[in-house]
Amino acid sequence: MLSIQNLSIAFKSNNELSTVVHNISFELKQQQILGIVGESGSGKSVTSLAVLGLLDKNANVEGAILFNETDLTKISKKEFQKIRGNQISMIFQEPMSSLNPSLTCGYQVLEILLQHKNISKSEAKKEVISLFNKVKLPRAETIFTQYPHQISGGQKQRVMIAMAIACKPQILIADEPTTALDVTVQKEIIELLKELQQETQMSIIFITHDLALVSEIADSVLVMYQGEIVEQGAAKQVFKSPTHNYTKALINSKPSLTERIKILPTVQDFVEQTIKNEVYTSEQRNEFHKKIYANKPLLEVHNLATYFNTDTSFFFGKPTTVKAVDGVSFSLFEGETLGLVGESGCGKTTLGRTILHLEKATKGQLFYKQQDVTTLSKKALKSFRKEVQIIFQDPFSSLNPRIPVGKAIIEPMKVHGILNSSAERKQYVFDILKRVGLHEEHFYRYPHEFSGGQRQRIGIARTIALKPKLIICDESVSALDVSVQAQVLNLLNELKQDFGFTYIFISHDLAVVKYMSDQLVVMNLGKIEEIGDADLVYKTPKTTYTQKLIDAIPKGI
Repeated sequence: MLSIQNLSIAFKSNNELSTVVHNISFELKQQQILGIVGESGSGKSVTSLAVLGLLDKNANVEGAILFNETDLTKISKKEFQKIRGNQISMIFQEPMSSLNPSLTCGYQVLEILLQHKNISKSEAKKEVISLFNKVKLPRAETIFTQYPHQISGGQKQRVMIAMAIACKPQILIADEPTTALDVTVQKEIIELLKELQQETQMSIIFITHDLALVSEIADSVLVMYQGEIVEQGAAKQVFKSPTHNYTKALINSKPSLTERIKILPTVQDFVEQTIKNEVYTSEQRNEFHKKIYANKPLLEVHNLATYFNTDTSFFFGKPTTVKAVDGVSFSLFEGETLGLVGESGCGKTTLGRTILHLEKATKGQLFYKQQDVTTLSKKALKSFRKEVQIIFQDPFSSLNPRIPVGKAIIEPMKVHGILNSSAERKQYVFDILKRVGLHEEHFYRYPHEFSGGQRQRIGIARTIALKPKLIICDESVSALDVSVQAQVLNLLNELKQDFGFTYIFISHDLAVVKYMSDQLVVMNLGKIEEIGDADLVYKTPKTTYTQKLIDAIPKGI
């Protein structure tokens, strides 16, 4: 059905060609689900964009892309318009940026049908509502009239899937369709794609950097690294006995659910054969817990609540109160990592922001070093904010694009009076950049000149420059490739050991949180669903909700 033959893709920059895909060949058969796996920059998304004819004008494409024996590299734009969205469709990674915010969800799917099918507007509307029901959107008729910002991330992704399958395509390309989603929503989307594939007999190309995830959906898999296919074959075969070191690295870089490796292996470790499989034993962990839990808590949260009043009168006629955090209590000890998990909207980020005083608590108390910090003066709040810092999920949006990263790190140091002169601060930042795996020359560069993993390291450098006691990591590794994620997790553990940091680690990825955490807090609808030792909560969950989260983790083969 689809045959890629000796495909090479290069981009022209400053009159020079930079090749990003090197002479790759593979086939997609009828009713097959093919997984394409690799990290950012491996060439997997560029290859899929080439299939759809969506590459930039400065792209140079060599080789053949045969779809039902027609070479897509040789057809006109007009011919492509008949194929794109009709015979070959695509689900993009970020539905919010793919959907038009000024058009209703229903109209955006309706447009596709009216463009490619000879049907009336009323027939198209019925078809859209039928599609919304097919992709299991609740209240299909209501969502038809709603705008993208009025529905959740998982629902937006379902609208994108409805749009992609509207014309019953022969091929569906799903490019990282679940990366930003909770594990439970991710599992639902995977099951939905499998159901739709069986029902419509279409073929799917499923692109991801998560091997465990692709093992749950794909028949065949190919692994891409630096623009080349390094391994391909039946999914079970590739997962059970991988032959290439890079494939082995992708499988093993994800934290294990059964044991704690002290230092997670990275791609580099597999390439250079420098893997250290030293296990952090239960005895060592228990010894550490005895030591930290013998002291008084660093932070105590008593019956904390954060409510928001939303003026929804334009849509529903009266304002409502959203109980984002509702009666939460727990203690956090110095040197501890407290994991905070739950689905989107459970209140975990609002809880972190309330602890930081970025959101005002509606009621309850926060004790930091035995002092109530819910009603601090401005001067006392400044001192508190120096000691309690945050690492954000998206470091790029939290960095000023107009100033070099060195200046971005030094600015808060000046505010909090750390060190006495510019020269001292500059040298101190040089040292911190080296500590997080960057170089002195990075001090002078701007945020757009760094990769995602490097930007996350800059975010960590800016945080630790203030010498905090408590750091809140808010989804700080969720957008990273598995190998880069392993590097950042290793760095966070290393810094914790060296500087005695205490972490609140917020994530929807239970495997990562379990690996990092001493204690685990599971949140659901603003309340604590379950709290306890991370290993025990995973091994013997007490609630159905926690069990649902655990069951949704891709287990791999």
